[in-house]
Order: sequence, then C-alpha cells, then structure tokens
Amino acid sequence: MKTRTPVLVAVLGASLAMLMVVGCVGTAIWYVRDDADETSGCRESVQAGEAKVRTDRWDPPEELPGLGDYPEIHWQVRAMGDPCTRAPGPTDWAYQGVVTLHPQDAQRLAQRYEFVAHLPQSPGPADAWPALVPLLPTQPRWLHSTAYDEASPSTRWRTAFLDVEHATLFFVLRDH
Repeated sequence: MKTRTPVLVAVLGASLAMLMVVGCVGTAIWYVRDDADETSGCRESVQAGEAKVRTDRWDPPEELPGLGDYPEIHWQVRAMGDPCTRAPGPTDWAYQGVVTLHPQDAQRLAQRYEFVAHLPQSPGPADAWPALVPLLPTQPRWLHSTAYDEASPSTRWRTAFLDVEHATLFFVLRDH
C-alpha cells in the first residue's frame, strides 16, 4: 500500500494539473475572444463618434474666449491614440471646429487679440477635417493670433484662425 499511495497522489496531482491547464487555456481563449469582441465594438463606437459633426455649444466656453453669443458652431473630435487598448494611461483627443460669429464679435476679437495675416504655408484651416471643409468660407482671408492661442485659460493647446470678413473662426484644440 505504501508504494501505491505516492503513485496515486502523483496520478491525482497530474490529473489536477491537467485540469488546471485546460481550464486556464479555455479561460484564455474565452478572454481573448471576449476582448476582441469588446475591442471591435469600441473601435466602431470611436469611429462613429469621430465621424459625427456636433453642433452643441462649446463647453466650457472659456476654452474659446471672446466669441460672444455666436449663432452657429460645428465641431468634431478625434482620438490621437487608441482609446480601445487595455494599455494603461489616458488617450489624448484633438478637436476641430468652425464657429460662425456675429460680425461685431469677429471685429472685436480681431482687435482684442491682434490677429494678423496667416501664412498659408504653415498649418491651418487647409488641414481641416473633410466633414468641416464645406463649412469654411470660400476665398477666406485667414488671420492668426499667438496671443489668442495662448490666452487663459489654456487647458488645451489652442490654435485659432479668424476670417473677419466672413465672421468665421476655425479652431484646433488638443489635450495636454
């Protein structure tokens, strides 16, 4: 009997180990499949969100100072990384938008922040996302202001371009 006990324990131990391995592999397969389904759903949701052109007022309004009670805004958001990954850390977001201003607010904004002619060779409205391009004025005269870009509060990196004649502001915001 004494020789059978170690063999029996070894057989039972091996069987238990085998069941644990099979269970772990099965769980891993289920987890990977479930994770792939979840990631696919997340990516579809992100793509739908990025395609959407929003028209709700910018919140918080302090991020786009001096615009007054603008009649219209269209904006989009894009992930700058992969928000669907399980890797730790936040995902940064980029925003672009087109704001229709009242003419007097466009003039006031240009004077207050000393907007000057924008050089077309540097990044600007020409880099607008496709869904926003039809909302930009034809034959614009874009102005840019470093003072506006750096105005407080600066919770996001801001770059803005103003066409006073068409009372239109194009903005880009990035998380930081």
